Amino acid sequence: MTRANRLSDLATWIVREGSIEIEDVTERFGVSASTARRDLDALADQQFVQRTRGGAQIASGSGDLPLRYTVVRHEAQKQVIASAAAALVQQGTVVGFNGGTTTTAVAHQLGIRMAAEHPERSEVLTVVTNAVNIAAELVVRPQLRVVVTGGVARPWSYELVGPLADAIFPQIDITTLFLGVNALDVERGVFTQHDGEAATNAALVRAARRVVVVADSSKLGARAFVRICGLKDVDELLTDSGADASMCASVTAAGVQVTIA
Repeated sequence: MTRANRLSDLATWIVREGSIEIEDVTERFGVSASTARRDLDALADQQFVQRTRGGAQIASGSGDLPLRYTVVRHEAQKQVIASAAAALVQQGTVVGFNGGTTTTAVAHQLGIRMAAEHPERSEVLTVVTNAVNIAAELVVRPQLRVVVTGGVARPWSYELVGPLADAIFPQIDITTLFLGVNALDVERGVFTQHDGEAATNAALVRAARRVVVVADSSKLGARAFVRICGLKDVDELLTDSGADASMCASVTAAGVQVTIA
């Protein structure tokens, strides 16, 4: 296991348990006590945990994983989903992205595709996003016109949230929104971990003609803190081959097209 993957798993574990001891880390990951301490120190340096005597506990307000740690989770599935999602985009449309690892992967693939298909053209596609990392990656592509919302940046997800972000959405028309989520529940809808992100993401949904949820199979049936929207507001779920067949059937029965990448 690489250190990046170990830190990702360690961060997930701390979110779930609330606190851990050095001995727990050494036993779970098969590392030395000094390596366990260095890993916890690295998470503490990022203000994700607070070090305690003999271990660490989750820092106040750290209810979700920072993007820099979640990016390595289910990476292969996210890349498959990203390639399939980028292929759905038509020239001349307006594409929306909220923040997250899967939407970041989709945006990356879309930028590559547009550059390859239109090397000599400019602004063949408009992208609207509240994620500053996505905007920073795509703004160097002359084929894309990048529109960034206002708002307050969250260091965990790089998303702009709040009233300044929400104000723009009633004024724009998004053809297709690629929506990243933390969890999908057939009865209740799609969820994220942060209330500010949920409100801004819901505003993105209202501004979109078509909403495509891009979520790897681990998100189906998972739980998260706050609801973004119901499945009635979702047109398509794009997921990977690891998705549970009965869950996919239930999502289809709810009126959502399910596409397995």
